[in-house]
Amino acid sequence: MTSPLVLTPGTLDFPFLRRFLREAPPVTLAPGIEPRLREAARSVERIVAGGEAVYGVNTGFGKLAKTRIPDDRLRDLQRNLVLSHAAGIGKPLAAPVVRLILLLKANGLARGFSGVRFEVVRLLIDMLNGGVIPVIPEKGSVGASGDLAPLAHLSAVVIGEGEAFYRGERLPGAVALDRAGLVPVELGPKEGLALLNGTQTSTALALMALFEAETLHRSALITGALTLDAARGTDAPFDPRLHELRGQKGQIECAAIYRSLMEGSAIRASHESDDERVQDPYCLRCQPQVMGAALDSLRHAARVLLIEANAVSDNPIHFPETDEMISGGNFHAEPVAIAADLMAIAVSEIGAIAERRLALLVDPGMSGLPPFLVDDSGVNSGFMIAQVTAAALASENKTLAHPASVDSLPTSANQEDHVSMATFAARRVGDINENVRTILGIEYLSAVQGLDFLAPLASSVPLVSAARLLRDVVPFFAQDRLFTPDIEAANALIASGALINSIGTDLALPALDPV
Repeated sequence: MTSPLVLTPGTLDFPFLRRFLREAPPVTLAPGIEPRLREAARSVERIVAGGEAVYGVNTGFGKLAKTRIPDDRLRDLQRNLVLSHAAGIGKPLAAPVVRLILLLKANGLARGFSGVRFEVVRLLIDMLNGGVIPVIPEKGSVGASGDLAPLAHLSAVVIGEGEAFYRGERLPGAVALDRAGLVPVELGPKEGLALLNGTQTSTALALMALFEAETLHRSALITGALTLDAARGTDAPFDPRLHELRGQKGQIECAAIYRSLMEGSAIRASHESDDERVQDPYCLRCQPQVMGAALDSLRHAARVLLIEANAVSDNPIHFPETDEMISGGNFHAEPVAIAADLMAIAVSEIGAIAERRLALLVDPGMSGLPPFLVDDSGVNSGFMIAQVTAAALASENKTLAHPASVDSLPTSANQEDHVSMATFAARRVGDINENVRTILGIEYLSAVQGLDFLAPLASSVPLVSAARLLRDVVPFFAQDRLFTPDIEAANALIASGALINSIGTDLALPALDPV
């Protein structure tokens, strides 16, 4: 039986998140959470009894903050908030994303600064463990005040409304809870607002995209090295002295990876002393600079997102020790939005330079290989249109990488006059990742095809292993055939991590874990 993950509020780290996403183990709450949340609930009761107007507790929301709500209607206020804000549209977010949203929401609320009862947090964890996956439409959030619409759809299930998936079946929320043996809760003062406010949807989307970007970055180091050898490029630009003089950490690391991947290549040795080329094109020579900058940017995003995963990001913030509710703006997801924008740029650049490398390979004047990497060219078109596909995806990424965080529209009758667009910023990184995975898949196919033309000369041990992995599922492209199945097979090797694993464990590829 899989051992559970113990959630200690505010202490999520990447090993926890990686295991949570990889294995989907049960999650248990650490001891000590229940007493703190019960004391916080008593503090909320004292605040309500005191009669002071407190935003979201006994007032309306947004532009209606000046509207005082009678005590006997406070529960109606929270329920109505959830139902009215469940206004999202589009296809449902994938189950792994929703599971991560549930975890992040429970983590933030369990810190004890949101004014919710223990029963609310416990139900979120029970839904997670019980396989109740709220139907959350992907569109409808501007990333302030929090991810309101997506979290409202999650919260609707908490109160027995909305819809949820249970064992693959889409059901009314109350039915899904019942089948899992769970009972909805009736929300008390502040609890609906605490559930809806927060950056958990955008943060979950960004974290999912980040982990995929890590796989793509590592894979691109390998495909880039394969292309370098297939094009008979030089590894002189990866000399450590060059990179130490510049001092950029990611660049130094990536240059070392390329040197290790190329070490022992008979192809490289065959032209080391008599190569007439003075310099390789930038797409070969400047790989450490581009990939290093992407690595540094992704690591910065990782630090921001891990902080946000542990944050208290609703409003108002509750300080039970002093019976205070302080209105602020922790729900504003600008840190997530800018981090996601940076990720979008970094991943797009990984794809952009990869597309240039495979374009070089299909050009006989640049690569010295047969035109379009196929014999009997003219009758055969070879890799001609595969490169066009990669170019189309790289160009699409130029538009997708446009910063979302700079595009704010006021909402709530200008009460919420600057928003982050973090949810879209994070979601679209997934689209960029998908495009880049395909670009890398086509480069992988192209580079291994190029290496085959250089036989009997062999590449280095790790690169030969990577090439064999592909050849186990995709044969040499001897004459024209349907190309899409080859691309799909290469993409699968990248997505599964098989390409990364093929080079062995002696060579440690860069990780994004914050330190």
